[in-house]
Amino acid sequence: LDSHLPEEDFDELSASSKAFWQEAVQHTRVFARVSPLHKRIIVQAYQCFGQAGLGDIVAMTGDGVNDAPALKQAEVGIAMGIRGTSVAQDAADIILLDDNFSSAIDGMEQGRLAGENLQKSIMYTLCSKLPQVVPALMEVFGIPLALAAVQVLLIDIGTDIWTAVAFAAQKPEVSLMNRPPRHPQRDWMVGREILAFSYCYIGVLQCCFCWLMYFMLTPGIGRMVKEYEPVSDYGHQDRVVERTGMTVYYWTLVLGQVAAALSSTTKSQPLFGDGGYGLPNHLLNVTVVLELILSLAVMHVEWTRKSFEMELLPAWSLIIPCIALIGILAIDECRKRFGPKQFLRR
Repeated sequence: LDSHLPEEDFDELSASSKAFWQEAVQHTRVFARVSPLHKRIIVQAYQCFGQAGLGDIVAMTGDGVNDAPALKQAEVGIAMGIRGTSVAQDAADIILLDDNFSSAIDGMEQGRLAGENLQKSIMYTLCSKLPQVVPALMEVFGIPLALAAVQVLLIDIGTDIWTAVAFAAQKPEVSLMNRPPRHPQRDWMVGREILAFSYCYIGVLQCCFCWLMYFMLTPGIGRMVKEYEPVSDYGHQDRVVERTGMTVYYWTLVLGQVAAALSSTTKSQPLFGDGGYGLPNHLLNVTVVLELILSLAVMHVEWTRKSFEMELLPAWSLIIPCIALIGILAIDECRKRFGPKQFLRR
């Protein structure tokens, strides 16, 4: 090692020394009889040449004075609490009070779980954005407004925000520790797969079901589309039809968001059947139920119904949109059981 040690940093190394460290980082598993300087340089080598030059996130364990430089150099220095020296403990970021390496693994799992649950919360929150925006765009084609601004706020602030917070209590999937670690410079918290899941997958499904229910359960909407009158020319009956359509669209989207919440609880593990994840997050279950109760209350209490531009719906117009909830859940269960296993792996 001495012939390939850098004087200050790895940028000043010769090409042959850089090649040596790249090979060492890629293939070497054990470094024996190394000095404190060697340990620090080895940590630096992984930080510089790991992940094909992107750099590894390095955790270093140690208990002696000789380990202190490497503990300080690593992103996460882990010292022993019982047999570790005070110098090593001062240089470390984490101290294992029981000197048990399995405690470090448990800590890694909790760290992954925190990041995983944050991703799932974001996935869920973004799902409703496409069906919230499309109604405004469809007005250009003569379709009456299907979702009012106050109804968008009711979904985002009145219901979605509490369900999104409940993802913090989500339990880990069985495959959590079997996945490769997420690199902060390469695997973004909100990357292409998260956006594809929310906008191009669940969001599109929600849009399809919302518009299907909108046209199927709103009497008179076909006539309004055909006549294409300006909003300023709407009569009383036209206003009633418009508010009825908005109520159907809103209720279907709420049910779609319930399906999105349940689908987002796992990335690859099915919810039901053999090996199913189930519904272990009781806080999420409660918030979903409260979301439905609040939505129904707003639709049936007279003053809130007027405030949020809604109309009272018949029972069948409340039951039929449940197809959206069942349909989205069924499609996502098929994806998790039969779809590509690499989707949403990080």
